Amino acid sequence: MRRLAWVAVLYSFCALSSAAEPRARDLGIPFEGTPGPLNALTDIAGITVGQVTLIEDLADAHKVRTGVTAILPRGKASADTPVFAGWFALNGNGEMTGTAWIDESGQLEGPVMLTNTHSVGVVRDAVIAQRVHAGGADASGYWWSLPVVAETWDGHLNDINGFHVTPADVDRALADARGGPVAEGNVGGGTGMICHEFKCGIGTASRRLLAHGTGYLVGVLVQANYGVRDPLRIAGVPVGQYLRNDRVYTDAGLDGETGSIIVVVATDAPLLPHQLKRVARRASMGLARMGSYAGNGSGDIFLAFSTANEHPFQAGSLGQASFVGNDDLDGVFEATVQATEEAIVNAMVAARDMRGEGGRYAKAISHKDLIRLLKRFGRYKRPHAVMQASAP
Repeated sequence: MRRLAWVAVLYSFCALSSAAEPRARDLGIPFEGTPGPLNALTDIAGITVGQVTLIEDLADAHKVRTGVTAILPRGKASADTPVFAGWFALNGNGEMTGTAWIDESGQLEGPVMLTNTHSVGVVRDAVIAQRVHAGGADASGYWWSLPVVAETWDGHLNDINGFHVTPADVDRALADARGGPVAEGNVGGGTGMICHEFKCGIGTASRRLLAHGTGYLVGVLVQANYGVRDPLRIAGVPVGQYLRNDRVYTDAGLDGETGSIIVVVATDAPLLPHQLKRVARRASMGLARMGSYAGNGSGDIFLAFSTANEHPFQAGSLGQASFVGNDDLDGVFEATVQATEEAIVNAMVAARDMRGEGGRYAKAISHKDLIRLLKRFGRYKRPHAVMQASAP
């Protein structure tokens, strides 16, 4: 009971403080495309996000630095009304459950959950249990559930073999899912994550686009835990070649790409499952812009869904769906690449230094040094508002 109360306080703090944290655009980083009002996945009507962040120093000297993030494509209605979806693995050294049924049916049923590698099982079971407890099962008396749970490995900072994510944490992430601004950096499933050997975590971004005179949105949320330092590029600047101090893995003796990234792409454009699989593939290009080469040890797994076409999933013998023609998908593809890139940078900018398991650390990217490099390479764009937060 005491731990749950502590987690609740931490969650509330993260949700409220995130709005005050600088984001990538606040540092003068230039990006292509026009973002939505919040520049977040939740710009798309109906989508809600909930996060539980677990940070605790245990009496036995182990460090808890983990959590869970819940994405509900249709908010509370996600359990009853699926969305069309598709997925893609750029490199499969990772896990996303439920993908066989997405391939078979073209549908995503229920939430998308993000957590650490060794908590996939408990999160999946908790999602099923919550649906069972909610009642309203089919005529057999049982719900049939294949939840989508994706992971990245936070064992550098987190006591990952301590199995600290509990069903209660999953329940809270689902119950607290809301629209509006999304907390980024050291929160939720991204709490203990690292990318390009900088502290990283959860990040999000969105883009507006136009097709046949109709305005649509594409939103992206990432749990970023991939990449090595040297290839890192931000807005085309070879940042990794200049910011080489405090490399995370030097003390662990690791070499090469050993992390992962989960990318969730959403749109309100009406798309069919095979088109959404094509969209999911385009997240690869946003990742490439950052300098990732999807190494052998990386789990780079992407999911795309559309919140349009709600009516075909309602009761009835004949469902009819609308869709954007393949010849008109280029805007969606481009928006996906742009939003994926910015979401990753937002995750890096929002993250803060963290020391964790075994005294190991991950240092956040220095805002001051990043701005200096942007100016040096002629890529700095003066932000509209003066950044109030101090640079780490």
